[in-house]
Amino acid sequence: MEINQTKSFKPSLGLLDATMIVAGSMIGSGIFIVTAEIARSVGGAGWITAMWVLAGFVTLIAAMSYGELSGMFPKAGGQYVYLREAYNPFIAFLFGWTQFGVIQTGTIAAVAVAFAKFTAYLIPGFSEKNILLDAGIVQISAAQIVAIVSIILLTFINTRGVHHGKLIQTVFTLAKLLSLFGLIIFGLLFGAKSEIWQANWQHAWDAAAVSSQNGTVVTAALSGLALFGAIAVSMKGSLFSSDAWNNVTFIAGEIKNPSKNIGRSLFLGTLIVTIIYVSCNLMYLAVLPLNEIAFAANDRVGVAAAAKIFGSSGAKIIAVMIMISTFGCNNGLILSGARIYYTMAEDKLFFKKAGELNKHSVPAYGLWIQCAWASMLCLTGRYNDLLALVIFGVLIFYVLTILGIFILRKKRPEIERPYKAFGYPVLPMIYIIAALSLAALLLVFETNYTLPGLGIILLGIPLFYLTKITRPDTTKS
Repeated sequence: MEINQTKSFKPSLGLLDATMIVAGSMIGSGIFIVTAEIARSVGGAGWITAMWVLAGFVTLIAAMSYGELSGMFPKAGGQYVYLREAYNPFIAFLFGWTQFGVIQTGTIAAVAVAFAKFTAYLIPGFSEKNILLDAGIVQISAAQIVAIVSIILLTFINTRGVHHGKLIQTVFTLAKLLSLFGLIIFGLLFGAKSEIWQANWQHAWDAAAVSSQNGTVVTAALSGLALFGAIAVSMKGSLFSSDAWNNVTFIAGEIKNPSKNIGRSLFLGTLIVTIIYVSCNLMYLAVLPLNEIAFAANDRVGVAAAAKIFGSSGAKIIAVMIMISTFGCNNGLILSGARIYYTMAEDKLFFKKAGELNKHSVPAYGLWIQCAWASMLCLTGRYNDLLALVIFGVLIFYVLTILGIFILRKKRPEIERPYKAFGYPVLPMIYIIAALSLAALLLVFETNYTLPGLGIILLGIPLFYLTKITRPDTTKS
């Protein structure tokens, strides 16, 4: 591999590019699917809307808090660097390990398979039911191959220089933002029914768990701890449909004027996505009765709404939208992920070659390692399980990072802060309390996922000390 001896990233991404990475990495397929589970968990239209508004509010607080950290440390690696500077290399390594092992690569795999599933809407031969290889224990479907090919293609494009990746990101993100706005407007203008809207909002704040038993819809009123549990399950979906906004911090070394533009892009990107998500759910509530939202086939609320708006062609329209959405989403995830491994390698906490840049000034080796592991996760067929396992851990790392603002104000008061956390200390503390509360509720109500997820993070402890033995010159903060 030809190595760039200057070992420096080229700042070539402007504010628009950075904002498109924030918004594009956030919007995948969740907005078209997650509302079904939320409707079954909390019931009323008011509660459904509140889950998306609350997720948006919490995400905006976190994004604006990260703005202070990005201004202090405008370096490749982003959140990994913030954790290293606020705490130590050990905490930073646990974050980096979890990102590589499950979060970043698992998300890439899940998004790629979502791309493949909806491609099969248009080309049935690419269906997950089309088994190309059956070796007993392992089955490989056409959908998995399409998913892997899409990951390899995007990885190759991103090894050719950041300008190729930013072009795909900007074009695809603008396309999906416009198509989502179009879906919302068409839905409200041509698909909305006043009687459906009124019926959905008649008992908007009656929280209830909704289930279907032998074709009969059964509702059970929620209160007390059961209601908090339902909110936790619902927020899991809405928050993680809004996740990956922090990916722009990983590529700070390639952003022009990063101390200002990262903070701005975090605010603009998360605000745009929050407005779209809340508007899209209001459109669902104007087009579909609550039961059709809760029990949409395969949870595909977007498809059900599009069928009402556009008729028989609705499913194909949504399929194309999700293909655009997921392809652009994965480009942002692939582009940014390898920058964490680059910084870890510089700290002697990852494969040495992942800390090298190729002739196009990008960490090609890190990109290909990420590609290989994400492709393996596609073949396991258990990527969604892997994502569920780390939900608890993701919240913990967000809390630790925002808590780092408080620590660094005392520990490193001399560092220039071109942007300060909005509403400090109240809003960052609200986020910390909200995220810890949600993590605690998930620990109670989603034990099957949270405990193994915690185990994956803790697996990083022996790996860290093994790394110190094999490469003893570990960077100290």
